[in-house]
Amino acid sequence: MNVDMMRKVDHHVGIPLTFLATYWLKLIHWLTRQKPVTPKNILFVELSEMGSTIIADPAMKRAQKHFNANLFFVIFKKNKPSLDLLKTIPQENIFTLCEDNLFTLMRDAIRYLFWCRKHKIDTAIDLELFSRVSALLTGFSGANNRVGYHNFHGEGLYRGEMLTHKVSYNPHIHIAKNFISLIYALEAKTAEVPFAKVLITDEDTKLDQVTFTEAEQARIHKQIKHCHLDYEQDKHRIVLINPNASDLLPQRRWPKANFIELMQRILNDYPDVLVLITGAPNEQPEAEELRKEVKHPHCINFAGQLKLLEMPILYTISNLMVTNDSGPGHFSSITPLKTFVLFGPETPKLYGSLGNSTPIFAGLACSPCVSAANHRKTPCTEPVCMDAITVDTVYQQVKIQLDY
Repeated sequence: MNVDMMRKVDHHVGIPLTFLATYWLKLIHWLTRQKPVTPKNILFVELSEMGSTIIADPAMKRAQKHFNANLFFVIFKKNKPSLDLLKTIPQENIFTLCEDNLFTLMRDAIRYLFWCRKHKIDTAIDLELFSRVSALLTGFSGANNRVGYHNFHGEGLYRGEMLTHKVSYNPHIHIAKNFISLIYALEAKTAEVPFAKVLITDEDTKLDQVTFTEAEQARIHKQIKHCHLDYEQDKHRIVLINPNASDLLPQRRWPKANFIELMQRILNDYPDVLVLITGAPNEQPEAEELRKEVKHPHCINFAGQLKLLEMPILYTISNLMVTNDSGPGHFSSITPLKTFVLFGPETPKLYGSLGNSTPIFAGLACSPCVSAANHRKTPCTEPVCMDAITVDTVYQQVKIQLDY
């Protein structure tokens, strides 16, 4: 299903189902006298954003450490590779949903009900802000503890009332801190309205860094040389350009002409730099178009050359990356790579990378225009917020890093 179809299903099917599920679960609770339990098997529910699995890692690590619990995760099948980057969740504890169409989604949802009971899930944590599908998955997980964001007196999206621990989403702090607040709700000794009345610091959101052997790095160097025969790792510096963004929010894309000019300026001013245009295999044609427009022998179409799990190795041996606000900006945060992330429809205050990252944000009056309240669907068809980020602005930041 495309993004708009998924939103329609979530709205037209999700609202009545969450309404009915609310009263069904209330009846079950009244009959069984179900009470909160000490978490031992904790399920995290996050379906649609690959970057969010990285941002949620500090929260997952805290839950694992505090409760000495087994961690589980449910996610859309196409986004599962993002969970493999940090290996916080064991492979056998990941359940994937196929969202190709409504039939496959319903089929896997039924499988999910049995899977939860097989693994004796006692705690389900809904990381989504607006999805009714995730609310239903949390509600019907069979867990005694069900933690997530509740709207209280707000007028945002209706998701039913299936939570035992209702947390107030704070749109003024980073989403990583919001995720950690869900864990604090579980840790609370007494009930709070709303959860969680604690101070969460930047120290709480630090990510573990990954390291790679010389052999692993040598393999990536070899792949770069395969694409550019004159490449020498002691002679060339690597600059990564990620011009892509997911179909979930295409307004996040910086204009192609800007990327082209930026690459040309870097290559003209720094003869020792190789620019690698990165992307998924299906983004190879677009990357090739950009490469041809740049017209420089040190510009390489590297899209599809590596698997997602190999990308952090590339980040480790590179000098910097410029990317739209998308997955790579978060994937690089588990490495030392200096990353410049271009923001427009969303704000870095909420969704900035947790790594060695500098956000570049024009801050127009209309921006950010997506939020939990509008299901991240903006009426904007002309993302001036991205056009307003000039090549000069980005290049000056890049130049400081390359001159360092």
